[in-house]
Formats: sequence, structure tokens, C-alpha cells
Amino acid sequence: MTTTHLRSAAVALVAGTMLLAAPAQVHAQPQYRQTISNNLAKCSSSAGPAVKVTVSGIKASTGRIRIQSYKGTKADWLEKGRWLNRIEAPARAGSMTFCLPVPGPGEYGIAVRHDLNGNGDTDLREDGGAMSNNPSINIFNLGKPHFKKTAFTVGSGVTSITLSMKYF
Repeated sequence: MTTTHLRSAAVALVAGTMLLAAPAQVHAQPQYRQTISNNLAKCSSSAGPAVKVTVSGIKASTGRIRIQSYKGTKADWLEKGRWLNRIEAPARAGSMTFCLPVPGPGEYGIAVRHDLNGNGDTDLREDGGAMSNNPSINIFNLGKPHFKKTAFTVGSGVTSITLSMKYF
């Protein structure tokens, strides 16, 4: 065997050993900022993991509803660009149902905004909002509720939750 062949064999052996020594990925890493369509079939009884979200108390059939899922951690909850999946749809007064697939079992949070006039801005006097576990929001805590108040557990199947819209 020539020196070149020996070097090639050594490189192949080291590369193969590194591949064998690499730890297996147990859970897929979440991809952030995925805009998806509202596919309720992904929340059928045989699907998952996913969150089937019913949003009730939608004030009017004007503007747009935006619903976003987050990992239920302090580092991710309502942080800019840290949402997992987003669905945007024309608002329909009353209630609407959405299906948000999640990367795997774990803790998650859901945030909803109703941009009533559809201008793309958050207008505190008009727009509405909702969050998982329906935390209280009032004049004294207009900021984001603590992630522990909104986090909920999703298993390997479909978890159903209902959120109540709030308007000021």
C-alpha cells in the first residue's frame, strides 16, 4: 500500500469513527418562523403532536386573526422571531378553530391577535388578543404574562384548548 493509500484509509477510518461517536438526535430541533395554512386534518385523531385551538369571543368579521405557537420557555415566549408556527386568516365573528402542529411533545404557549382594522399595527384601543390558559390581562399588566401562566403540555397526540379573546 502506498503512503497516499494509507492516508486515505486513515482519513476514512477517522471520519467513520466520528460518525459512530456522534450522538443520535432524539427530538427534532424546532424551526422558527414557519407560516402555515390552517389544515384541520393535521388535528385528526390519528395526527400529532399538534394543538387544536378554538378561539372564542371574536368581536367582528373584519380584519385578520393571527395565531402563533411558541415553546413554553422564558427564552421563547412572545420573543420577537421565536414563534414556531403562525396562521393568519380573515377574522370571523364568534369562534374560529385552528390546527398548529408542534415539533414534538413538550411545553408550548399560544398567542392570538385580532387586528380588527387590518392595518398590521397593534391598536390597543381596538385590537383583541388571547393567550393559552386565558391569563388575566388588565391595565396594570399590559405586558406579556409570565411564560409559566401560559405554558401547557402537549403529548404525542392532539391537545385541544379554547382561548377567549379580550378587547379593551
